[in-house]
Amino acid sequence: MNKYVIGNWKMNGSWEENSLLLNLLKNNINKSSKVKTVVCVPYPYLVQAKGLLLNSNISYGAQDLSTYNNGAYTGEVSAGMLADLGCKYVIVGHSERRIYFKESNELVANKTKIALQNNLTPIVCIGETLEQRQSNQTFNILEIQLKAILDELTNDQIPNIILAYEPIWAIGTGQSATKEQAQEVHNYLRKICLEYNKISPSILYGGSLKANNAQEIFAMQDIDGGLIGGASLIANEFLAISNSL
Repeated sequence: MNKYVIGNWKMNGSWEENSLLLNLLKNNINKSSKVKTVVCVPYPYLVQAKGLLLNSNISYGAQDLSTYNNGAYTGEVSAGMLADLGCKYVIVGHSERRIYFKESNELVANKTKIALQNNLTPIVCIGETLEQRQSNQTFNILEIQLKAILDELTNDQIPNIILAYEPIWAIGTGQSATKEQAQEVHNYLRKICLEYNKISPSILYGGSLKANNAQEIFAMQDIDGGLIGGASLIANEFLAISNSL
């Protein structure tokens, strides 16, 4: 199973800040590590990331993609354009896209398929709200979200996605799932994936991971790495998380 530490910059950055951060990362990343390190940056900075990370141990990706291949869709960015820029990864269905932009399970599944068709690795996000967890709906919600995606993929495609469990109640709140809570969910998700294909995709944890809790989270059997938000904007923090895996 591949191990990943993936940074999601969200809508942050500037040309100068990015240059400083990316140079620190590429010059200090553990080059002998088998962990795959990725930064998913805003669209305007993909070209900058491509140039700065050339011949480095760090890959880059985007944070979303269109369901359209081309045409009169002002403001959209297609999978083909991302591939043309050398992107290897793209985040799909992040909770902020689902909540703020009303992305449905069906739309997320469609974006996942389009990414795969363009040789992009989709980092597919699923997760429950605090209200859903408190009302004991966690597993039901996650199963609905996950199966909506898996049902649209061929068996051969399933191992080629990266699944990211992001408990929405732990994003940007300073809270984080305990290692036992995270492991329980990851184990459940892996079992569902294995019902479809004997090879499971990598499954990452994405709920306010930081250097001070990464090691104990990553030690869990079914957790293959992390999708990192705010901490990915701080070089030392992101490097420490990567070195914890």
